[in-house]
Amino acid sequence: MSKSNPNKLSLQQPSLAWRITSSLSMGLTSALFRGFLYGFNSVETVGLDRFLDVLDKRKDVEKRQRGLLTVSNHISVLDDPIMWGVLPLRYAFNPSNHRWGLGAHDICFKNKFLGSFFYSGQVLPTHRSKYSPHGGLFQPTISQAIRLLSSQPFVSPAPAAPEDSHDVPDPFTSGGMTYTTTGTDRYEAPSRYARNRLSWVHVFPEACVHQHPRMHVRYFKWGVSRMILESEPAPDVVPMFIDGTQHAMAEGRPPPRFLPRFPVRFRVAFGDPVDADAAFGDLRARWRDLVRRQGRVLAVGELTDELKYGDEAVRLRIEVARRVRDEVIKVRRSLGYPEEEPGLELAETWAREPRKDRFKSSVDDGLVNKKD
Repeated sequence: MSKSNPNKLSLQQPSLAWRITSSLSMGLTSALFRGFLYGFNSVETVGLDRFLDVLDKRKDVEKRQRGLLTVSNHISVLDDPIMWGVLPLRYAFNPSNHRWGLGAHDICFKNKFLGSFFYSGQVLPTHRSKYSPHGGLFQPTISQAIRLLSSQPFVSPAPAAPEDSHDVPDPFTSGGMTYTTTGTDRYEAPSRYARNRLSWVHVFPEACVHQHPRMHVRYFKWGVSRMILESEPAPDVVPMFIDGTQHAMAEGRPPPRFLPRFPVRFRVAFGDPVDADAAFGDLRARWRDLVRRQGRVLAVGELTDELKYGDEAVRLRIEVARRVRDEVIKVRRSLGYPEEEPGLELAETWAREPRKDRFKSSVDDGLVNKKD
């Protein structure tokens, strides 16, 4: 009589048609931008072999121990497809071991065709508060990213009585197979599939394009803090730094603005994987204690008002964001860029900027794009 392995996952996965569509969408996009990178430009990579080793160890879903969170600076509207062009094509056609990203709902999902393309390319619809009443730190897409970084199965407690809030109700406590970002739209939840357990998620924590001659980095917003504090177990974190895409897609470029310029010298640097327990273990311990004090079981990604807005929760998110930014700055420093001016890591430093879509920053004279 054969013995089954109790730890073996039932690798549920999307339909064959969806897997083929996703593989082609991601693979052909990667091939296009890899061709652009290496065919018309010069490319320097730092730490790529080390990062590929990280991906190789994650190829077998059943053997994964943690999710993977990559974070980098954000310097152009084409950062995401261009930067992943440095990965060999054998990685591009394997969506289960490729990144999930966050894409602006008002751009990537403004119609059905674009929405289908970007969702098949593993981009999650993310609302921006400047352009949508459904934006912010506690929107369902952030919860979905947390669940993609986490292990399964997920606890699905009965929903508690609703609190006085204008947020879209959390879609995961019911154990549903879809989620909504507005209350009226609906997307299949990728975290429903065991095949997507402990996934790779990439974020640009600056949350806007920032182009500066000395490659300054803005403060990091708190979505990345939620992913590190709330994912179970803590994800591996790989900091990155990119340079060159700001020349391919300069903010002041003339028409046609959608075409990248060349030739350009690109640099894509991968830092050492961060020991999440050593770097964030104390903060996660404080977070778990705060969660326990809520007095009830919460689903992954579900938060009470105290966990959203309480002083301790806010302090923890500020400190996580600061530490993550420090890891990216270490990679920047290793590449020989000038030391940053003090205070750029603080949100209050940037608070005096105008509330415009595109502008020259009054803080460091960098060009900022919050629209594209």
